Amino acid sequence: MENLSIGWIGIGRMGAPMAERLLGAGHGVAIWNRTASKAMPLKAKGAAVADKPRDLASVDVLFTMVSTGADLEQVYFSEAGVLSGGQCPAICVDCSSIGVEQSAAIRERLAERGAEFVASPVSGNGKCVKAGKMSAVASGPKAAFDKVEPLISAVAGRGVAYVGEGELARFCKIAHNVFLSTIIHNLAEVTLLTNKAGVSRAAFLEFINNSVLGSIFTQYKSNALVNLDWTTTFTPELLRKDIDLGLEAARRHNVPMPVTAATRELLQSHFGAASLQDDPSEYLSKDFAAILETMALASGMKLESEETPVPTGLETASQD
Repeated sequence: MENLSIGWIGIGRMGAPMAERLLGAGHGVAIWNRTASKAMPLKAKGAAVADKPRDLASVDVLFTMVSTGADLEQVYFSEAGVLSGGQCPAICVDCSSIGVEQSAAIRERLAERGAEFVASPVSGNGKCVKAGKMSAVASGPKAAFDKVEPLISAVAGRGVAYVGEGELARFCKIAHNVFLSTIIHNLAEVTLLTNKAGVSRAAFLEFINNSVLGSIFTQYKSNALVNLDWTTTFTPELLRKDIDLGLEAARRHNVPMPVTAATRELLQSHFGAASLQDDPSEYLSKDFAAILETMALASGMKLESEETPVPTGLETASQD
């Protein structure tokens, strides 16, 4: 594989373990994060830390993993952004979840500066990354993808699917997170149904995980649903953003999505329930699986942890 210089912007819950996998695979990585202290653990593991995004403009490949399209525009095009000087990375790989039109606009602006843009959003959370069980999808110029495919695969652990030119990967990630939203809501519903009938949540989810309906997702969320562990992997606000992106795309392409629309309203009830809490912002900062508690209230149930640790399937896996 060609020896490429690599930059990385975004050292959050996902970005940090993703960049760490590149370091663990033997690649040199220069990093920048808005909150500089979050970059220090990776510096201790061999990463170089940049003072400004602009300092990464000379790398061959620049990865970004940020929360929103606005964040991505800022790191690329702001006063101290990557493209604020005279240099530009040869290939920019964005792993964030952003809208299709915003991604296309960013691609156009990068092309004007001579940079190729590969959209490569990912599936999983920080624990999946560390376990080598994250997957990725990519779109953009095929030649550029071929150059960076080994790097994306090293980050993901489970490979990357190339789906074509332009923003097609964005559609795939939006569809993925729409599916995620319907799964977690329905999983919460049926778990509460059986729980209220007298079945422990641990026993029911063991059955589901051993059935044809079980998945990596249902398995690694089971411990949270059983023990009410809402350690954040993905917030309700980010999930709502992705559902809205999916519904917007559906309207544009004339695809009816009634299940998604209903799920969106169910998720909105979680935001309504937050207003009844002593600290609404803290309630909404918990993991999106905490919608189990909101749905339990609607079912007349007050949940308690079952104090039964459930394997997530991610405990013993290691970096490939």
